[in-house]
Amino acid sequence: MRLHDPNLRTFASDNYAGVHPEVLEAIAAANSGHQISYGEDEYTARLADVLRGEFGPDTLAFPVFNGTGANVVGLTAMMPRWGAVIATGTAHIHTDEAGAPERVSGLKLLTVPTPDGKLTPDLIAREAWGWGDEHRAQPLVVSITQSTELGTVYTPDEVQAITDYAHGLGMTVHMDGARIWNAAASLGTPLAAFTSDAGVDVLSFGGTKNGLLGAESVVVLRPESAPGLIYLRKLSMQLASKMRFLSVQLLTLFEDDLGMRSARHANAMAARLRGSLEGLDGIGFSQPTQANGVFAILDNAVADRLRERFRFYDWDRAAGQVRWMCAFDTTEADVDAFTAAVREELAG
Repeated sequence: MRLHDPNLRTFASDNYAGVHPEVLEAIAAANSGHQISYGEDEYTARLADVLRGEFGPDTLAFPVFNGTGANVVGLTAMMPRWGAVIATGTAHIHTDEAGAPERVSGLKLLTVPTPDGKLTPDLIAREAWGWGDEHRAQPLVVSITQSTELGTVYTPDEVQAITDYAHGLGMTVHMDGARIWNAAASLGTPLAAFTSDAGVDVLSFGGTKNGLLGAESVVVLRPESAPGLIYLRKLSMQLASKMRFLSVQLLTLFEDDLGMRSARHANAMAARLRGSLEGLDGIGFSQPTQANGVFAILDNAVADRLRERFRFYDWDRAAGQVRWMCAFDTTEADVDAFTAAVREELAG
């Protein structure tokens, strides 16, 4: 049964894309016979081995259903009830998770405004205070996003500076890696270079935005930083009974370089999109295009007319800022058709 137009193309979100054919094949291959439920299957065991090889021998993996679940479960394990998380004002845990970290975990978010979606030690210092003050939620975790919600990317040195600062204050560091593959493709480095090697304690390891049907994982890089995850995952309703189907998806990203291939392509399409429009009258760009997102500035009327032909989102309507996202299945023809439409609307 098909209820949609398979030729419909958008630049709204990489979540709009379908499932990568190689992932569907992997799911189908795993869909035979019986496997032990709740994570005692061969695919989950293999995923644990692969992630230890990628991030280090102490790595623990806890597959979950979605990114919000990964963030909430991971952060909950990293602190007591009186703990607080320092994050940017644009962080997904603050703007797009319906208060789940605060309502489900009971933790407090301490947000800092940033121009580019990235934290620095100096920015963290604005909220890293008040330890021992019973009237203040205790800052215990720093959470950063890679690549950020504004499409920017932390270098390994920038992550290392944050973890050094946080650890020096007795805090731990969480990374929301919903688009971690796009960051790795942008940097041209292994995943470990800006995670485990750079001192990150707990990682929300993304896959859905890079061609998976729906699978993420909490990846604990330093086990002492997040005790109790085996219980919290279940308590948080993120324990899959047929976990092999989550694990095989995540595994497939490491097969034949699929994760990097897909991310490199999405990034390249975003670069093509921006390159085709840069320098035109009536359009500007608010952020560097470092991953698979393009943040543009144009008149709201132009954006509204354009949206009648291609779906995308306003990011900050008051500023005329829109976001255009590319995915693993975005083609050069898609980009060229979109940029032609932008040129038409600007000229009109």
